[in-house]
Amino acid sequence: MKINSVVDYAVEAGVAVITVDSPPVNALSAPVRAGVYRGVETATTDAAVGAIVLICAGRTFCAGADITEFGKPPVSPLLQDLQSLIENAPKPVVAAIHGTALGGGLELALVAHYRIAVPAASCGLPEVNIGLIPGAGGSQRLPRVVGVEAALEMITSARHVPAAQAHAMGLLDVLAQGPDLRAAAVAFARRVMAEGRPLRKVRELDAKLQAARAAPGLFAEFRAGHARQFRGFLAPEYAIRAVEAAVNLPFDAGIAEEKRLFRELLEGSQSAAQRHAFFAERRAAKVPGVPADMPTRTIARVGVIGAGTMGGGIAMNFLSAGIPVVLVETSREALDRGIGVIRRNYENSAKRGASGAADVARNMALLTGSLALGDLADCDLVIEAVFEQMAIKQDVFARLDRVAKPGAILASNTSYLDIDAIAASTSRPGDVLGLHFFSPANIMRLLEIVRGRDTAVDVIATAMKLARTIAKVGVVVGNCHGFVGNRMLAARNREADRLVLEGALPWDVDRVLYEFGFPMGPFRMRDLAGLDIGWDAAKSSSSTVRELLCEMGRRGQKTGAGYYDHHAARNAAPSAVTERLILDFAARQGVARRAIADEEILERCLYPMVNEGAKILEEGIAARSSDIDTVWLCGYGWPRYRGGQMFWAELEGLPKILGRLRALQQVHGDEFRPAPLLERLVAQGGSFHDFAGPDAG
Repeated sequence: MKINSVVDYAVEAGVAVITVDSPPVNALSAPVRAGVYRGVETATTDAAVGAIVLICAGRTFCAGADITEFGKPPVSPLLQDLQSLIENAPKPVVAAIHGTALGGGLELALVAHYRIAVPAASCGLPEVNIGLIPGAGGSQRLPRVVGVEAALEMITSARHVPAAQAHAMGLLDVLAQGPDLRAAAVAFARRVMAEGRPLRKVRELDAKLQAARAAPGLFAEFRAGHARQFRGFLAPEYAIRAVEAAVNLPFDAGIAEEKRLFRELLEGSQSAAQRHAFFAERRAAKVPGVPADMPTRTIARVGVIGAGTMGGGIAMNFLSAGIPVVLVETSREALDRGIGVIRRNYENSAKRGASGAADVARNMALLTGSLALGDLADCDLVIEAVFEQMAIKQDVFARLDRVAKPGAILASNTSYLDIDAIAASTSRPGDVLGLHFFSPANIMRLLEIVRGRDTAVDVIATAMKLARTIAKVGVVVGNCHGFVGNRMLAARNREADRLVLEGALPWDVDRVLYEFGFPMGPFRMRDLAGLDIGWDAAKSSSSTVRELLCEMGRRGQKTGAGYYDHHAARNAAPSAVTERLILDFAARQGVARRAIADEEILERCLYPMVNEGAKILEEGIAARSSDIDTVWLCGYGWPRYRGGQMFWAELEGLPKILGRLRALQQVHGDEFRPAPLLERLVAQGGSFHDFAGPDAG
């Protein structure tokens, strides 16, 4: 019988089967909670029922709480009420798991007396991904089942644990055999009844907590071992504290402490920022002007022009997704070197256990090297990754136009250059767009999809679909110099260079941005990438600190020296040589150096980026502020717990930013002139989030 619109109830051979069917992921919404609650009540009062099975229809078990309910008035029954009913049921309750049991879904399964799952299922508590900890007993029950160290790892990593491993850990009691989970769960429930097994309550288990109590240094060691990974994030530390409570407090007191910690995180800025980031990625998939049902072009074979660092990394994305790639270079030496790097990357991955030898062989079998552009004739997509110079790219596209088959998509990996100018060198500008991958291209999640003036709608739709296929976060942006990410980065780099001349040193700027949450600052990043990228020795004029360093042979980590001195262990150390060079250069420029506070460094590096973001929004280069945030979160190392520049700017306060930009304009010039959109939003009390501008492109 139907209990309500999302929960069904049936009795099979003395077992009540409560089925949740609430697509797409059976989230624990108010209707789901109410339906299951009523189903359990019905089963416990039915004399014909000896056991209960909780199962879900569709592609997954309950995959977590309904986070759209966060911040809203609670609706009964609460998840904790439902858990209490199940845990204290007078008849055995079996949770039957397929797909994923995540977050609140796993917390619901943990109050069942027994758990069965299909081998393909997985379990996890991924709340740290949105700046939270388990809030319905997960931090208290999980360590009682799997042990404290395993629970700490699961909760702080947000890892989905495969069913076989979960079974070995004790999280699952049985792995179902055969394709019919419902039949297996009913059979298992009948066996529990027949054998008179106890109503096992996880909350009453203590043996694995006792083992942790006997190892008093366990938590300190875990913190120390993960300090770099958790840097800046509150949720992992709060998760550790919650598990500590499970070890050191009675169960009900531990639940109260978990609830307190959860609430503190929920009401704080970090969880708000991480929830914003979560939804921002999903909003980016909805492109203005591109219908969700837009037919896409088939991409069965991809060509990549250029086998260097970027071209090889781009090729790996498609190979790893099972898509054949033709990799083209101009010389046999460059082609062999590029293919060799790809092979080594795959082999190193296999050595780390991330893949197997068979994966290496399969991926490499999909790769064809070539010295002839004509071998791209049967490719459905061709991506150019050659030197970042307009004349070279236009020549490549003009030649490609004569080779590529009709309907093939032609893409440039350019970081800055005008896509329309590149497209104009072809007879098919509608088939041309930018696909800006980020280095290392086989690892970084962001793909800036640059829509040219004439790019066809189905080409954009195909690119977005393809981004998902190769596990990228695609963000559609308009065509301008630097697009979104690099255009904003240029504003930060300009001020970083000025600050160094005016009185700061490179390691001062880097330290401030690192402490803000970036993985590294701009000067350390330049050293890592190589200061000579884009530098031409023949045209060098000693006009910048960077040029002077390159002229001295200090070209970054690869030469052992750049802005920093790089020792054998690759540790970057402040350089007396660089400091002297900067002081002398500033003196020649007539700059009177002064002490610069950390606050000024942060404001002058970040506020111009927000200002540039406002211009990008108003020009329609980005469709919404959350797209800008996604670009920086996924491609440039912006700390996720700060939510992206535009979200952070709202927390910082738009009036404050506007006031400082005006003050800085008076001192440093019109590069700090506030964007008109920023001025309007402050005058109107508006926000970037609410701004509805023209479509990107």
